[in-house]
Amino acid sequence: MRIRNTLLASAAILCAAMPFSASADTSDKRIALSNNYAGNSWRQAMLTSWDKVTGEAVEAGTVAAADAFTTAENQVTEQAAQIQNLILQGYDAIVLNAASPEGLNGAVKEACDAGITVVSFDGIVTEPCAWRIAVDFHEMGRSQIEYLAGRLPDGGNLLEIRGLAGVFVDDEISAGIHDGVEAYPQFKIVGSVHGDWAQDVAQKAVAGILPSLPEIDAVVTQGGDGYGAAQAFAATDREMPIIIMGNRHDELTWWKEQKDANGYETMSVSIAPGVSTLAFWVAQQILDGKDVPKDLTVPFLRIDQDNLEENLENTEAGGVANVEYSQEDALEVINAAM
Repeated sequence: MRIRNTLLASAAILCAAMPFSASADTSDKRIALSNNYAGNSWRQAMLTSWDKVTGEAVEAGTVAAADAFTTAENQVTEQAAQIQNLILQGYDAIVLNAASPEGLNGAVKEACDAGITVVSFDGIVTEPCAWRIAVDFHEMGRSQIEYLAGRLPDGGNLLEIRGLAGVFVDDEISAGIHDGVEAYPQFKIVGSVHGDWAQDVAQKAVAGILPSLPEIDAVVTQGGDGYGAAQAFAATDREMPIIIMGNRHDELTWWKEQKDANGYETMSVSIAPGVSTLAFWVAQQILDGKDVPKDLTVPFLRIDQDNLEENLENTEAGGVANVEYSQEDALEVINAAM
């Protein structure tokens, strides 16, 4: 509950006096989710949240269908073909987690020209006809360096674990990290690997690069890679660095174990997987006739030393610290942006 209050309190204040209603009826509308990747716990939690919230909306008669489609690989051409297939199937709206911010613009424009509402989230698109729901991923990266500057005022060597190569989210978080290092030049990035936002990939990548690196004081991450990094370091005789976590249950569990054993301190930050449910409700409201700004921003979720236990208790095993949005929540976010 504290997470939900943190995310929505500012929006609620701004929109308290604004109307929530729209005029149309969406009971016959069909919404599709086009997802480019499902190979980590965050994406699985995102799909689970989508199924839960949209399933309830379909059962309640709010929409006629809310089907999810995931491509086998993070490939622009495959997802573009998927979008074109959804156009042919006659969906009224497509909610999109995109493999590329620009690479899908042609397919998105085709959907818009066919009268289909397109709402992108997490991996957003730049096509002007689409809506975008974004987290400030740049700030998410920069804030890690700011945190480390407080913990390590003399600086130190950093290992950067990136996400999926070529994806907007990966580029933005990494840019934020590098801008943070520029602002705090006592830090130096001495190595970088791609962990694909997956623990097993990150563990293998970190284990592969460690023998070539000097002492590592901290590991900056993107989510889904902290536990894998910890396991890679634990398999060596190196001292465990400060590893920024990404709100996954295994990361938070490991952090709690280390905190209890030796006072280990870090922080954890990620976007809530339930942002997919916000995108669903935004699409529903657009179909319902509501005037919605093209760009919406939601906060990222940060967990600190003093609220670790509370957040771990509220995170399902194998899952990610999360917020799922209701229609009212979406209206608050929309009206705050207006």
